[in-house]
Amino acid sequence: MDLEKILPNNGPSIEEVKKYINKYSNDIIVIKCGGSVLLEKKLFDQFIEDIAVINKLGLSAVVVHGGGKNIKKKLDKYNLKSEFIDGLRVTDEKTIKVVEEALLELNFEILNDLNNHQSNALSITPKQNNIIKVKPEKKELGFVGAPTEIKKDLLLEAIKDKKIPLIVPMGIGEDNNIYNINADVAAGAIAKELKARRLLLMTDVEGVLDQNQKLISEINSSIATQMLENKSISGGMIPKIKTCLDAVNNGVTGVVIVDGRKQHSILFEIFSDVGAGTLIRK
Repeated sequence: MDLEKILPNNGPSIEEVKKYINKYSNDIIVIKCGGSVLLEKKLFDQFIEDIAVINKLGLSAVVVHGGGKNIKKKLDKYNLKSEFIDGLRVTDEKTIKVVEEALLELNFEILNDLNNHQSNALSITPKQNNIIKVKPEKKELGFVGAPTEIKKDLLLEAIKDKKIPLIVPMGIGEDNNIYNINADVAAGAIAKELKARRLLLMTDVEGVLDQNQKLISEINSSIATQMLENKSISGGMIPKIKTCLDAVNNGVTGVVIVDGRKQHSILFEIFSDVGAGTLIRK
């Protein structure tokens, strides 16, 4: 394998990559991307390159993508207002159609770009090959669901064929309706089902910050729980941390809140000593 040809110049060094590549060779890495990574061309291109590199190095990656900002653009276009309850979008019948449209467009774009980088990706969408069964989250949220079951066979088959499963965070309820799922929550459920070595949640923040707004590079689950209880973690970080805790307490070795705005943050997180965010272990 010619690492020089595969790795980007401004990513981790070949020495570092060699050191870490064996560590992950038999494991699965679940990566959730969202926020500005999906909106800013430069970050988006780096994200595609990072996923392609992981695939070319022979490692197994599963990608779940959000699309909050894309959804918002589409809803604005149709003059549909959004309300949020505890960081989750209230989703009625009109909204769910727009959400699905926005996520499918994005999924197709990521798929094409990965294939153009000589990587093999497989789209997983609720209508085509649904893998997520859901139950409604709360009545007042409408078509927002929580995963109750993940059908992992399709994912494992794709991984065996060296393909990157590219998952739209939506699922189907007992009523056969499509439900939107918070992408962090969907990624967490998938990582648990696959007993992933790592779950990376890409975001627009540095990671978890202490009271002096300094990055905490690693915390365990009991400290994270305390931070939730004393409200030093707030807003959109709450569902993220809850997902992290749920994952590490259910078979995922480590979850990282990754700063997606840093260059090649995925590669630095996996293949370097520095990392690119906050690692949460049990």
